[in-house]
Amino acid sequence: MELLQLRYFLKVAKLEHMTRAAQELRIAQPALSKTIARLEEDLGVPLFDRKGRNIRLNSFGKVYLKKVEKALMLLDEGRREVEDLAGYERGRVFLATTTHKCFSDVIGSFISLHPDVKLQITQASKREKIQQLRNGEIDFCITFPPIEQSGIEGLSFLTEKIYLAVPHTHRFANRRNIDLSEVADDPFICIKKGNPFREMTDEFCQLAGFTPNIICEVDEHTAVVHFMSMGIGVAFIPDTLIGNIETSFHLLHIDNPICQRTYQIAWLEGRYMSKVDRKFRDFFVRSFTDLPIS
Repeated sequence: MELLQLRYFLKVAKLEHMTRAAQELRIAQPALSKTIARLEEDLGVPLFDRKGRNIRLNSFGKVYLKKVEKALMLLDEGRREVEDLAGYERGRVFLATTTHKCFSDVIGSFISLHPDVKLQITQASKREKIQQLRNGEIDFCITFPPIEQSGIEGLSFLTEKIYLAVPHTHRFANRRNIDLSEVADDPFICIKKGNPFREMTDEFCQLAGFTPNIICEVDEHTAVVHFMSMGIGVAFIPDTLIGNIETSFHLLHIDNPICQRTYQIAWLEGRYMSKVDRKFRDFFVRSFTDLPIS
């Protein structure tokens, strides 16, 4: 049994598709199929159920996958620890965020200060981030709300207000504050379902005693601003976004319910954290807070 076989098995197990796995591994599909077949021969059991071109992990494969993930994670941690002992200052940080725009200015500043560090950023949902942390695929994720699960640690680094934005022609355009229930009958422009921001704002409305009358759903906040400038509805806008967009609307502070969100940088508890990982985490958190880092 070879290390390469295990890495190939992990990729095939994740994708359950031999052709795509071969493409991502940049090897010929027949060579990949032979490698998996040799691994199964060594183990004495099939790891996949095969029906034509379709493959699925069977019960043996699922048990073996858990052990392979742990073994490869430990080997990777061992490599990082040895590099640290050898005094290497270079390294690679794997980070997952909800969008690539998430705190790109702070991430860019870190890259500028540490040009030898390779920072790989992927986009993922909260569920995917948790799975990637547990599998050792990423070192950190930036998420909201904070992850509260056993085995995952994190630091909350920013809490921001969520405002209600209304067109300048709106009846409340001369106000500073409102209760959210006052716009229960207004048309809302919202981020599409499935986005954590949308889940959060739907909860705000529920706390205020209503279900929002959604007239328009969009993919991102820039589109929200575009449609609001046309005067067709009201929308939730996060504080961190306000400085990056043209405020062609009026902002209202929401007194009730409390509308805010807290960001967290999270990592897997007990996993070895290299010098580069710690450097990135400390730089990121200190960019927003004076929290002591341990």
